[in-house]
Amino acid sequence: MVFKRMMQALGVGGPSVDTVLANPNCRPGGYLEGTVHVAGGEHATDIEYVALGLMTRVEVESGDSEYSSNQEFHRQRLTGSFRLEAGAKHDIPFRFDVPWQTPITEVYGQRLHGMTMGLATELEVARAVDKSDLDPVMVHPLPAQERILDALLRLGFRFSRADVERGTVYGTEQHLPFYQEIEFYPPPQYASGINQLELTFLPTPHALQVVLEVDKRGGMFTEGHDAFGSFNVDYRTAEQTDWTGQLDGWLRQSAQRRGLFF
Repeated sequence: MVFKRMMQALGVGGPSVDTVLANPNCRPGGYLEGTVHVAGGEHATDIEYVALGLMTRVEVESGDSEYSSNQEFHRQRLTGSFRLEAGAKHDIPFRFDVPWQTPITEVYGQRLHGMTMGLATELEVARAVDKSDLDPVMVHPLPAQERILDALLRLGFRFSRADVERGTVYGTEQHLPFYQEIEFYPPPQYASGINQLELTFLPTPHALQVVLEVDKRGGMFTEGHDAFGSFNVDYRTAEQTDWTGQLDGWLRQSAQRRGLFF
C-alpha cells in the first residue's frame, strides 16, 4: 500500500491528456478550436484544473550574453477542479483566442526559419506530477501583413530568418513582452548601402503597426548605423496602397539622408 501511494505521488498510473486541434492554422487576432481529451488512470484522481498556454521561443539578452527560452505568452483556463474516476473519459471542447501580436510562423506555405510556436495543455493534478501535452501551431500573416511582405519580395528582398526578442519597440502600442524580427537579405540595387533589413509587425484590432530597421553597410572610413522607420497600415485601405512604391521611396530617402545613393 505504501509503495502504491508513492507511485501515485510520482504520477505513475495517473491520468493522461491529449489535445486535438480542429485546425492548427490560425492568424493573429483569430482563434484555435479543438478538444482536450482527459483519460483516467489506474486510480481516481483530483484534477485541480486544465489550462492551455500559447508558447514561443524568445531570445533574451542579459548583460554580455544571450540565451533562448520558451515563453508562454497567453493562457486560458478551461476548467476548475473536478474528480476523475479510474478509467473515466472527460472531453473538454475549447475555443482559444490568439493574441493580435502573436508572431507569424508561416509565409507562403513555408515555415519561417527560426520560428517555433506551440499550444501547451496543462493538467494540474493534486499532490502529483503535472501532465502536459504540446501541439505545434502555424500562425499565418494577416492580409495587411501579406501586402507588406509581397512588396518587399517584389523589390527583390529575400527571407533570411526570423526570431522573437524580449524587449520593447519604442513608440509603438506593444502588448506582449517581446517582438518578432523578420530579417531579409537586400537585392543588388540596395546592397551597396544596406547590409540587412529587419521587419517587425505589431498588429492591433484597428491598424497594423510596421517597424523597419535598416542595418547600414559601413565603409572603409565610416561606421555602419541602423536607420529606423515606422508607419501604420489601415486594414480598410491596405489593398489600395502601392506598398512597393512606398517602401522603395522610404528606403531611398533613408539612404540619401545618410549620404548613400542607389
